[in-house]
Amino acid sequence: MPELAISADKVAFIIEKAREFDVKEADSDPDSGSNAADDGETDVLEDDSSDPVAAELAGFIGALNEDEQLDLVTLMWLGRGDGEVDEWDDLRSRAAEARAEYRAPRREAVQYLLGEPMLGDLLADGMDELGIDWSDERTTPVA
Repeated sequence: MPELAISADKVAFIIEKAREFDVKEADSDPDSGSNAADDGETDVLEDDSSDPVAAELAGFIGALNEDEQLDLVTLMWLGRGDGEVDEWDDLRSRAAEARAEYRAPRREAVQYLLGEPMLGDLLADGMDELGIDWSDERTTPVA
């Protein structure tokens, strides 16, 4: 069983925020002049350039150290079925090799992770594959 550089609490926070991010949809009525309260606040589910969930998630992942970011990519790949638990070291080595090709590794790792559809579910599946309980009622990260 691999020992993760990132805590289960941090992964749980990312899973929850990624799931919030994943439910966003395209702006269906960009010129709407209606009152948000009258619309049931449904505009909060629309994806736009000022999305606070995306900004919070990008900032959190960007603040992680290199080993934590490598674990996230490897967890995502494990959850996506790109390898098995006993191939963890190989998957992580591939993630490190891919990161070495980046010009701005921290920023590009964030873009790569946020660009993956269903990131939260893939990370959850990866944690489940490792047998790590990530579920918690906490909605704020623990250092």
